Amino acid sequence: MGKLHEQGQRLSTRVTTNICRPDGIPYTATIDGNTLLVQKASEAGKSTWRLDPHPDQLLLECITADSGTPSVAELLVAIEACFLTYPQHEQLTLDVSVADINELMYLGLVLRDENKQMIVRAELFWQQPTPWLRQPQPYGFPLTYTLRQGERHPLRPPKPVGVVYERYIPWLGATLSFRTVDLQHDLESFSRWMNDPVVTAAWREEGDLAKHRAYLQNIDRDPHVIALIASLDDRAFGYFEVYWAKEDRIAPFYDADDFDRGWHVLIGEPGFRGKPFVTAWLPSISHYLFLNDCRTQRIVIEPRSDNYKMIRNLGKCGYVNLKEFDFPHKRATLAMLLRERFFADRHWIPKDSAASPSSRSLP
Repeated sequence: MGKLHEQGQRLSTRVTTNICRPDGIPYTATIDGNTLLVQKASEAGKSTWRLDPHPDQLLLECITADSGTPSVAELLVAIEACFLTYPQHEQLTLDVSVADINELMYLGLVLRDENKQMIVRAELFWQQPTPWLRQPQPYGFPLTYTLRQGERHPLRPPKPVGVVYERYIPWLGATLSFRTVDLQHDLESFSRWMNDPVVTAAWREEGDLAKHRAYLQNIDRDPHVIALIASLDDRAFGYFEVYWAKEDRIAPFYDADDFDRGWHVLIGEPGFRGKPFVTAWLPSISHYLFLNDCRTQRIVIEPRSDNYKMIRNLGKCGYVNLKEFDFPHKRATLAMLLRERFFADRHWIPKDSAASPSSRSLP
């Protein structure tokens, strides 16, 4: 080891700490100067890395590991910390011994360049489900077709339960997560959110607890929709409905593919509205849907055509407006995000530097 850092340059003295969760297990990754320390929460095991930034690449070398060689989880944490700290870099070069290197190459996590050096491309790394999905599936749900209300579509997998996605947001200094709705735990907050004037103007589902209990029960019985609660450091702030577009009401308005996904959102807590939060949850819900099934190539959304703020935010995150059309209840804009564009253009990070302060206190 040592060949990578010889050409490196000294980092600033700013210390940054990220929380990474491969397979849902928390690790801390602290960068201090050129040193990256990866440590599993509540355990003594750790690994030390040297990180050298260059204008066109990052150089990452493992110096020591308590287990002799770093585990795959430690490697994932170290890589994520590098890309979180230097989000504009497209790739990093690795100097590390890992027992499962052939498997990692098979997964596309690690590649070999023309000089036989190991490299990690951000575009491929962010398509790995293990760092962000709590229960990543090693393969897609087997393909077979069924009929629903006369429409033919793939049989969908069982709905998940609990936390499905976690991602550390550096500019908020907090972990964003999506988990499935727990009716007993979430009903009161959901009903309060639905009666918020801002939410009511868009959703028009104001009412009492009984109405909202029935609403969530209907969603739970619908196999093509999953209801999610969004949280920052376990503080619930919003509600998402993610759906399979093929069997959704949007399908007649465009040529829906078998694995297209879509979503609806409400931000119920006023203190969690605004640019720093939008730049966290909007790319993250897209990221989750692409990771959830590797066959998903497109995500669609249909905001009101006069919801200019939402349409503008979607555009900043890679969505393209295709057309306007009429639902029975609204004039809508059909917007679409391509998998290739999301990952190739790295739309998981804010494009406007003003939207990504280094830290922010949550309300």
